Amino acid sequence: MTTTTTLSPVLVNARRIVVKVGSSLVTDEGRGLDAEAIGLWCSQLAQLVQDGREVIMVSSGAIAEGMKRLGWASRPKAIHELQAAAAVGQMGLVQVYESKLRERGIGSAQVLLTHADLADRERYLNARSTLLTLIQLGVVPVINENDTVVNDEIKFGDNDTLGALVANLVEADLLIILTDQKGLFTADPRKDPLATLVQEAQAGDPALEAMAGGAGSSIGRGGMLTKILAAKRAAGSGASTVIAWGREPEALVRLSRGEAIGTLLVAQTAKNQARKQWIADHLQMRGSVMVDAGAVVKVRDDGKSLLPIGMTAVQGEFSRGDVIAVRDDTGLEIARGLANYTSAEARLICGKSSAEFERLLGYTGEPEMVHRTNLVLSR
Repeated sequence: MTTTTTLSPVLVNARRIVVKVGSSLVTDEGRGLDAEAIGLWCSQLAQLVQDGREVIMVSSGAIAEGMKRLGWASRPKAIHELQAAAAVGQMGLVQVYESKLRERGIGSAQVLLTHADLADRERYLNARSTLLTLIQLGVVPVINENDTVVNDEIKFGDNDTLGALVANLVEADLLIILTDQKGLFTADPRKDPLATLVQEAQAGDPALEAMAGGAGSSIGRGGMLTKILAAKRAAGSGASTVIAWGREPEALVRLSRGEAIGTLLVAQTAKNQARKQWIADHLQMRGSVMVDAGAVVKVRDDGKSLLPIGMTAVQGEFSRGDVIAVRDDTGLEIARGLANYTSAEARLICGKSSAEFERLLGYTGEPEMVHRTNLVLSR
């Protein structure tokens, strides 16, 4: 763990950023949405987008805003009341983000997710595809958990976990968690005068969990420990995490320039390496595709994607997003990767050019059967 004043390349080079902001910040300690504070963050988000960054916002605050609109002074415990508060509050939350971003010339989109969306492979890929399309269009997705339909005590656990899962989902470079704390301290600074700020450490270091304790606010659900665990989860796909005070002036812009604010928890695995290792480690594959000699050269020697026109046969039954083998005409595995099409669809487009996909499938999907970023060559 280090103290540093130099600009961090992890921050400077981050192009795809997930920002998570906590309930106590968004709602001014539970007194309803703080439109002025949200406006300041939206101004910074707009600057990042205009700087060429891809930005996703994960925002808490729906239940707290709903409580205010319904006149409830304390957070209810009944699931149906929490769901009702979330439904009421979500209206105000999205309205504020939409208007504040639009004032700055940036489009926004509402995305509500549940655990089921990320546990189901098909829905996971659909959510990923939608989010990637939005950020490529320069739109800022505003994500919250779909609290009105979940019943596991209204939680992914908390929006820190949701932020980490979204970072995994879109393969972000950086997760920024804005909170009401200055960052991670070596001990609780409210109890220990000798506690010091941890400026930089490795994400996943077990010592961090001991430091984090269980400090949290009464409005949201996440204490410092959930943030440390979120950073560990985000690091699994190669994303580093910053935990910083949300009221720090221009925090997002300054972080994007590499300034040391709060605590930086650095992922130890590169982004592409993490995904490709996951693909390579798959012991069971649902199926495979046979390819011709030309496709072997393109995939193995030229580092290209696998196109359906180079396929000669489809074996097994698999879904979109499953890991499949790519085999030459002798049956030797030359690569493995994530299928963009189901086995049934693959059989329809086997040996065909992408110009024929719409006629054969009824829709136009990806031109590749397996994209090169999702391909790992077999040893």
